[in-house]
Amino acid sequence: MSLKLKMMMAGAGIAGAAVAGAAYAADELPACEGCADSMTVVSWGGAYQNSQQKAYSEPYAEMTGVEFVWDESSNEAVAKLRAMAEAGNITWDLVDVVASDAMRLCDEGLAEEIDFDSALAEAPDGTVATEDFGEMIVSDCFVPQIAYSTTFGYRTDVAEWNGETPDDICDVFDLEAFPGKRALEKRPINNMEWALLCSGVAKEDIYDTLETEEGQAQAFAKLDEIKDSVVWWSAGAETPQLLADGEIVMGSTYNGRLFALIEEQKQPVAMMWDAQVYDLDGWIVPAGLPEDRKARVMHFLKFATDTQRLADQAKYISYGPARQSSAPLVGQHAELGIDMAPHMPTNPENATNTFLYNYEWWADYRDDLDAKFQAWLLR
Repeated sequence: MSLKLKMMMAGAGIAGAAVAGAAYAADELPACEGCADSMTVVSWGGAYQNSQQKAYSEPYAEMTGVEFVWDESSNEAVAKLRAMAEAGNITWDLVDVVASDAMRLCDEGLAEEIDFDSALAEAPDGTVATEDFGEMIVSDCFVPQIAYSTTFGYRTDVAEWNGETPDDICDVFDLEAFPGKRALEKRPINNMEWALLCSGVAKEDIYDTLETEEGQAQAFAKLDEIKDSVVWWSAGAETPQLLADGEIVMGSTYNGRLFALIEEQKQPVAMMWDAQVYDLDGWIVPAGLPEDRKARVMHFLKFATDTQRLADQAKYISYGPARQSSAPLVGQHAELGIDMAPHMPTNPENATNTFLYNYEWWADYRDDLDAKFQAWLLR
C-alpha cells in the first residue's frame, strides 16, 4: 500500500462537518430502462451491512421500488462464486468483498471489469471517478466503498488482569499477564502477520518472511502458544457478541463492529488500536449476469457510490469513505450525535502504529496459505 493511499485513508478518517445534500434527489435519479425489479446483494451482516442498508439500499428502494434480498455470505464469496460459475447458475447480483478477493475473482474471470468513469458518478465538482477514488481502485473489477481496519477489542472488567489493560498487539500472545479466551478469525490473513510481528520480525520484512516455509512455520509456532485459548470466528458479528457475553476477554474483528458494541450498545469494552491492519472493502459484479440484472446492478452502483452516499455510510459506522470528495461530508453519527472522526481507524491518535495489509500479496498466496492454515487448525 503506497504512502499516497495511506494519506488518502487518513483524509477520509478525519473529516469535518457535513456540508452538502445527496447527489440524487428522488426526482433526479435517472430511470433504469429494461432493469430487473429485484437484487440479491451479498455482504457481511451485522453493523456493516446495516450501514449499507441505511445509506444505500433503503433510499434507493424508496426511489425505485426495487426489492433487495440480502445474503450474509461475503466471507465465502470466492468459493461460492467459483461453484456458481462451475454450475452455470449465478444467483447473486452484487457482492461485497475485500480487495484481495476482488483481485482473485477478477483474475479468474468471475467478476466484471468496470469502466469506472462511465459507470460511476462524478464528484460534485466534476472530478471523474478514477481521480476521485484514486489509488483506492486496486483492480479493474473492484468498486471501493470504505477503508477499515481489523483490530482488537477487550473487556474492561477482567478481574484477573489486576487493573492492567492490553495496549500492545503482543499482549494477545501473553496469557500470563492477560489470561482468558481470545477470538481470532478462522483464516491466515492478519493472524500470520501479527504472529510474525510478535516473534521478532520487522514490519518491512513480514511478507518476505511469510513467503518462505521457515517464515510460515515461525508464524504457526507463535500461534501455537495461544491456540488452546482461541475461539475461532468467521463472521464479523461473532467477536462483538462473544465480548458482550463474556465468553472471551479480547478478540479481533473489524473496527466498525467494535464501534457499535462500545458506542451503541454501551458494553464494557475498549479498543486496542496497536498494529491495526488497514484494508479496503468494496463491490464486485459477478460475471455472466443476464442483461436486466446487470443493468439494475450498474444503476444501483452509480447511485450507491456517489460522493454523498459514501459519506452517508460513515454516519452509521466508523469506516472511512473511499472517495476523496466524500471526506469533507463526514460529520456526526446519524443516531448518536457523536463526532465520527475520533472513531475512524485513520484518526492520528488511533494510527500511531498501523500495519498496512498487502492485498496484492494475499491475492497471490491466499489459496495456498488457506489450505495450510486449515490443516494447522486440525493438528
